[in-house]
Amino acid sequence: MSVGAQLSVTDMRRAARHPIDIRVIGEHWRAGDIPLHIVNISAQGFMAQGSVSMSRGERVTVRLPKVGRIEAHLIWIAEDRAGFQFERIIRPDDFFALVDEVQPNPRLRRTR
Repeated sequence: MSVGAQLSVTDMRRAARHPIDIRVIGEHWRAGDIPLHIVNISAQGFMAQGSVSMSRGERVTVRLPKVGRIEAHLIWIAEDRAGFQFERIIRPDDFFALVDEVQPNPRLRRTR
């Protein structure tokens, strides 16, 4: 029996990331509510900055604008950063609507 997250999304760490600055509350089965500061995001996952009271492979559910509730698995932790992979890929139209809403720099928002 293998240990850790069994993800259906392939590892796509080279996917385009969008810098954002959003604070959300993650729901964790053991730790309860966990504050997360998301600093970049892709359709496959996000990076949070700050301490995370979780171990690799554990799951957290976050609520994102335009996307709603989505589960993510902790993939890596390094110093004060943590990388999460979504349990499913966010649809492109929902993803770009999310970026348009939370992107702090208007020049980095998608042009229509």
